[in-house]
Amino acid sequence: MDRTATRREVEMRETRKGRKARGTRQAESGADESTDLWPGAPPSRIEDYAVVSDLQTAALIGRDGSMDWLCLPRFDSSASFAALLGGPEAGRWRIAPLAGGVCTRRAYRDDTMVLETLWETGEGTVRVIDFMPVRQTQPDIVRIVEGVSGRVEMGVELVVRFDYGRVVPWVRHSGGRWVAVAGPDSLWLDTPVALRGENLRSRAELSVGAGDRIPFVLTWAPSYEPEPRRYDPERALADTDRYWSEWVGHCTYDGRYGVAVRRSLLVLKSLTYAPSGGIAAAATTSLPEQVGGPRNWDYRYCWLRDAAFTLQALTGGGYTDEAKAWRDWLLRAVAGDPKDLQIMYSLTGRRRLAETELEWLPGYEGSRPVRVGNEAAGQFQLDVYGELLDGLHSAREAGLAGDDDAWTLQCLLTDHLESVWREKDSSLWEVRGPRQHFVHSKVMAWVGLDRMIITAERSGLSAPLDRWRATRDAIHDEVCERGFDAERNTFTQYYGSRGLDAALLLIPRVGFLPPDDPRVVGTVDAVRRELCQDGFVLRYRTDADPTGEHGTVDGLPGDEGAFLACSFWLADALALTGRTDEARELFERLLEVRNEVGLLSEEWDPVARRHLGNTPQAFSHVGLINTALTLDRGPAHSATGSPTQSAR
Repeated sequence: MDRTATRREVEMRETRKGRKARGTRQAESGADESTDLWPGAPPSRIEDYAVVSDLQTAALIGRDGSMDWLCLPRFDSSASFAALLGGPEAGRWRIAPLAGGVCTRRAYRDDTMVLETLWETGEGTVRVIDFMPVRQTQPDIVRIVEGVSGRVEMGVELVVRFDYGRVVPWVRHSGGRWVAVAGPDSLWLDTPVALRGENLRSRAELSVGAGDRIPFVLTWAPSYEPEPRRYDPERALADTDRYWSEWVGHCTYDGRYGVAVRRSLLVLKSLTYAPSGGIAAAATTSLPEQVGGPRNWDYRYCWLRDAAFTLQALTGGGYTDEAKAWRDWLLRAVAGDPKDLQIMYSLTGRRRLAETELEWLPGYEGSRPVRVGNEAAGQFQLDVYGELLDGLHSAREAGLAGDDDAWTLQCLLTDHLESVWREKDSSLWEVRGPRQHFVHSKVMAWVGLDRMIITAERSGLSAPLDRWRATRDAIHDEVCERGFDAERNTFTQYYGSRGLDAALLLIPRVGFLPPDDPRVVGTVDAVRRELCQDGFVLRYRTDADPTGEHGTVDGLPGDEGAFLACSFWLADALALTGRTDEARELFERLLEVRNEVGLLSEEWDPVARRHLGNTPQAFSHVGLINTALTLDRGPAHSATGSPTQSAR
């Protein structure tokens, strides 16, 4: 019979005798020179991680049972567990068999964000259930160790390091709870297991038999506020199961890729900051685009470039409430002077995202620097105006009611777009090399004007349509003249470039040219020929147009993996140009890249066959959802707007 173990029962089964739990107020010290519970354990690969979320932050848990990344209280707060970027000494919480190793198998419980990890050992079988209850007051992380058969000797190691591994807290025991405090942060642990301090870590060993259920509930609270309330872990589990099951029950997608689409929608929901409706691009910072290289960026913010595709994915899955919250976040974030529009904002819409380097962290597998904040927020990226206006158009087309204030803002943005579309920019890829006349940026400027014209024509809203049409046509003419290489029959990355850009695959999707235009077909073929590696798509060839110190278009040394969102774009482009079988084949190859719990990072290394970049990546999952919808519902779904231009 299942039963929750009491503190006394667990203490009686501790496997290392003579080590008494210290119940008095104390700081952990380094006096004890005992060895690691799991000596020589290798670091986890990016694809080894699963995620749990409370809709305000998220934790990453490896196949070895170690929670290696957790920022509290929000996605973009400093990390309390930063082993992902600095090893165990930077903070982690591991619960696993003392024998070590990775789990036998793991999966989310049905269509929820409750993670179950199973170890089958020679002594027996044990399961760890991990989840974060949807937040009511403060963030809670719940881990329940469940004995399935036999008896398994388990270890617990809790290493708290506030401020991204830099601050060692003062640890004490209070009222039967383990407490860690430093500066503004405190963590409170409720469990029947008695932890002891060794080498600035808190540890315990316990023996888990069939039917045992041993809970651990870790709660963050500001250190200057009263002790947080205690949580019933079993009730929290039932409530969390119910929340996710009811949420996914609203999904309207019923195509052949239902399992993958529902999981990707769950990931998008998990990356949503519920108080504002903003969606983080990823839960992490500084996971590398090339292991050992410097292409390491902070993705815990909201990018406007994701707007239209995210709205399309949410509404395509039946989630109009989430789509409306995202649309409303967009309107709040960009309010103000149009010339001050940024490409990204914080989860709450804050503008200042100063980039700093955390020199004390060695980085993921030595990939430095580790960055917090994102300097690209200050770049001029012309395409963002089109992406924002396309997103608001998509929201209106999906049935989300507009309002007068929103239309006034859109008109101001369009007026500003008319005045800046001829300028060079840094592209949607946020290159840190010289500004160029990037073709995709000009195409998206055309999209912004096009969507505004469509909206005004259909709704009867007041607008300078003649002027907007003239500007739209001028952009179209210039792109076709200066951004197209007739000799190679392809559009190029920027005017005069020899390189290509995966974003060119979006030309038919956004309606700039029809899918059967020879220039579109030629561009798709050129991307397949020049940007594909083992069938997956690179964003661009960094050395196609050597410039600057590093001989790369983006001003950075090194290279990167295949960008998964771009690979989904290729599948869309193939479907749009009538090559549906090839599109489906590529899409199903992309599904195989997901880890065993259905998650995608930003990039894929076709040579090493491993995930790269921040994870889980919202843009990758948006691509999965939209391509599945395209393949099931036909190319009409793929377009973010109605094409209004014929080939010229």
